[in-house]
Amino acid sequence: MKGKVFIVGAGIGGVDFLTVRARDLISTAEIIISDALVDRTLLELAPENCDRIIAGKRGGQESIKQAEINQMLVKYCLQGKQVVRLKSGDPWIFGRSLPEILALQAANCEWEVVAGISSAIAAPMLAGIPLTEVEASSCFAVMTGHDLDRLPWEAIAQIPTLVILMGTNNLAKLLEKLQGGKSADTPIAIVRWCGRPEQQVWTGTLTDIQAKLPEGSLSPSVIIIGEVVKFHEQLSRPDRKSLENLGLSVDLQVDLEKEKLPLQGKRILVTRAATQASQFTDLLIAQGFEVIEMPTLAIAPPTSWEMLDQAIADLANYDWLILTSANAVDSFFRRLQNASQDSRALHSLKVAVVGRKTAEVLANYGITPDLVPTDFIAEALVDAFLDGNHVLTDKKLLFPRVQSGGREILVEQLQQHGAIVDAVPAYESGCPEAIDPVALAAIQNQQLDAIAFASSKTVKHFCQLLDRVTTKETWQKWIVNVKIASIGPQTSKTCDQLLGRVDCEAVEYTLDGLAAAISKSCLN
Repeated sequence: MKGKVFIVGAGIGGVDFLTVRARDLISTAEIIISDALVDRTLLELAPENCDRIIAGKRGGQESIKQAEINQMLVKYCLQGKQVVRLKSGDPWIFGRSLPEILALQAANCEWEVVAGISSAIAAPMLAGIPLTEVEASSCFAVMTGHDLDRLPWEAIAQIPTLVILMGTNNLAKLLEKLQGGKSADTPIAIVRWCGRPEQQVWTGTLTDIQAKLPEGSLSPSVIIIGEVVKFHEQLSRPDRKSLENLGLSVDLQVDLEKEKLPLQGKRILVTRAATQASQFTDLLIAQGFEVIEMPTLAIAPPTSWEMLDQAIADLANYDWLILTSANAVDSFFRRLQNASQDSRALHSLKVAVVGRKTAEVLANYGITPDLVPTDFIAEALVDAFLDGNHVLTDKKLLFPRVQSGGREILVEQLQQHGAIVDAVPAYESGCPEAIDPVALAAIQNQQLDAIAFASSKTVKHFCQLLDRVTTKETWQKWIVNVKIASIGPQTSKTCDQLLGRVDCEAVEYTLDGLAAAISKSCLN
């Protein structure tokens, strides 16, 4: 199969701002090489077996060199892979697409560019600022704020509306350059995280805008300069005063206030598997959280399928199938399909699962479990067997699980009650090679209110990833004021051991329960 590289604009974040063409390409990609600022939820659209590589560049942080990215694109294309090079915004607007295309052309690789929505257009729109207007702005220019000395500022100052990307780090110098040709009271707006729940807008003039900004980094932001900024208050969401001035019912304002979520402005780090969709993230966003996802689990096949394949061939001789995670469910059924079988092969078995999420994934294969413990932890499974008067003595149980072990207490307890347990490797759960750069920046800059852990392994790998970056003493200072949230007792025990504390634990040991515990903790 001939390979091809698609250089795809990811837009400003979220599936809602993707083109249909971009969505379709991501959903069929074999390799995705993504910029750092690309919304991680877009990677969840990719097939499970798609390799995802974060290759973005963030100021002051280590990153993959452009030449290395070029080489990766060529290598995978020549291997016959369908490659998506995912770039924030639009590939042609400060996207560094040209060197990649030239490398592909030199290697006779097929390529295609797919447009995306640029923040240069979206940020003003979402802030209620029209870039053109008959009287206030007959044209606009888009530029980068990286190398200000290269630009012809006398000419630029004559352009009615300016849009500047990546300019907040050089804001003082930028304002100095502009004040030589524009009036000191020229309106300016800075839009941060446009299109996301945490979007913020600051307005002022060239003279006073710096005094109105908070301390710390404002990246990623878009700067808009010109008379059109004055439309922001009129065209953005109305406040109570403007409603009253327009003679509109205050009931409308009450509805608007209901939209203000209780945890708006709170920022949480969610540790999770690199390739799994995160309904948990959706739960937190619905409560107003800004969510930063940090992959801490890399799910892979076991080193050998031999034991699981033998068990599948011998399914008729088992009494129970035990599944304690969504990963175990997916891995087992993929291997079942590999043996040219489907869920009908389980007709003589009963199925026990741990957790609502595991049961939901199992339902995708058309199976309703026969046994689910009330407490969603593996250790409660034995009690569920006994409370349900299910005989364990001499019963043969198949337990597909992570290769590196875990749940040994469950196996021992089942064996103590006379069960014959075949615990076979169905998948491996390792630590990713590198920490996500967006997550690292949030941790380093101490911009988090909470960190959520849904398993002991996510805690262990979180620590391992940070240990690779700096000393334990240093990174623990970064999270000293951050609430540590755990999904259940085993995860809490690991948090205590490695992080020295747990601030909140789910009452119900599910992601819903964890979200509820975090919300309650962060509101106090």
